[in-house]
Amino acid sequence: MKNKISLFLILFLLFSSAVIARSPKNIIILIGDGMGINQVQAAYTQNGGYLNMTNRCPFSGLRQTNSANKYTTDSAAGGTAIACGEKTNNGMVGMSADSIPMNSIIRLATLKGMSTGVISTSSITDATPASFVAHQPVRSMQDEIAEDFLSSDISLFIGGGLKFFEKRKDGRNISKELTDKGYKMAYTLEDVQPVENGKLGVLMAEDGLKPVKERPANFLPDATQMALDLLSKNKKGFILMVEGSQIDWAGHNNDKEWMVNEMLDFDHAVGIALDFAERDGDTLVLITADHETGGVTIANGDYEKKEITVKYNTGGHSASPVPFFSYGPGAELFSGFKDNTASFHIMKKLLKL
Repeated sequence: MKNKISLFLILFLLFSSAVIARSPKNIIILIGDGMGINQVQAAYTQNGGYLNMTNRCPFSGLRQTNSANKYTTDSAAGGTAIACGEKTNNGMVGMSADSIPMNSIIRLATLKGMSTGVISTSSITDATPASFVAHQPVRSMQDEIAEDFLSSDISLFIGGGLKFFEKRKDGRNISKELTDKGYKMAYTLEDVQPVENGKLGVLMAEDGLKPVKERPANFLPDATQMALDLLSKNKKGFILMVEGSQIDWAGHNNDKEWMVNEMLDFDHAVGIALDFAERDGDTLVLITADHETGGVTIANGDYEKKEITVKYNTGGHSASPVPFFSYGPGAELFSGFKDNTASFHIMKKLLKL
C-alpha cells in the first residue's frame, strides 16, 4: 500500500512539475483583424504553400466570435473578448455589456510589474488596440481613448492616431502629458531614441497608417522587433499585442490583392515573434483574429503558380469562426474549438495574474 502511495505521489509531483514548466515568462499576441481561415488559405497559396503561422506553430484551433448582443461581432467586442475575457456589446471597448470597466490581460500584467505594449497598423486608439488599454462605451470616442493611455502605464505603443493625441477639440496635447509622465514620444521608427528604463510612444500617422504597399517598408515586422528588444529587458517578463489591422480594411473593400499583401506583411511580423520565441525558449506566441471580414470563399488556386481565386460574399463582417495558432510553453492549452473569451483566462492562469 505504501509503495502504491509513494508511486502516486511521485507521478503527481512529476505531472505538477510538467504543468509548471509549461508556464511562459512572456506572451506575444498577434491579431489579424478580419482574418478568417480563407484569408489564411489565400495568403498560404499565393506564398507557394508556406506561412509562418501555419508551418511553424504546432497547435491550432478555431474561435467563436459572437458578441454579447449580436451574432456577428465588431472589432470592439471581438477585441475586448480576447483582451478581457468577457463578452460585451458591439462598439464597447474594455467594458462589460453593463458598462463596467474591465482589466485587460495587458493591464493585469502591468500591475504585476511586467512590461507591456501594443502595436497597430491602424490608429492606436482604434477598436482592437483600444480594447487592451482603454475603457469606453463607444469605440468612436477616440479622444477619450487617447486620454486612457495616460492612466494605463503601458510600456510601449506604436501606430497611428496622432490627431487624437495632439490635434484635439479640447486643445489638450496628450503626447506632451505623456512626455511629462516619462514617455519618449516619436513620429517614425527611425526617430526613436534608445530607451533603457523609460516608456515609448510612436505615432506614425494622423489616423490609420497607409496600406502596406504605401506605408514605410516592413513597418509591422520592424516595429515588432523594436518592441521585443525593449520589452524583453524586463526580467519579470512582458506581454505584447501586435495587430495587422488592414486585413479587415481590405475585406471591407473586397480587394483580394490588398488583403493578401496585408496577410503576408502580418505573417512577416508573426515570423519575427516566432524567431524571438525560438531563441528565448520561454515565450508563448498566440495568433488569432477578432472576426472575419468579407465572407471570403475560395473557388480555385494553384500553389506552383501562386494563384488564388477569391469570392467575397459581403462588404462587412461575417460570423465565421476564426483560426488560432500557438507556439511555445503552454501552447497546447489553446488548441481546439473555443470561445474567443477563453484565451484571456488561460493566459491569466499561466502567468498567475
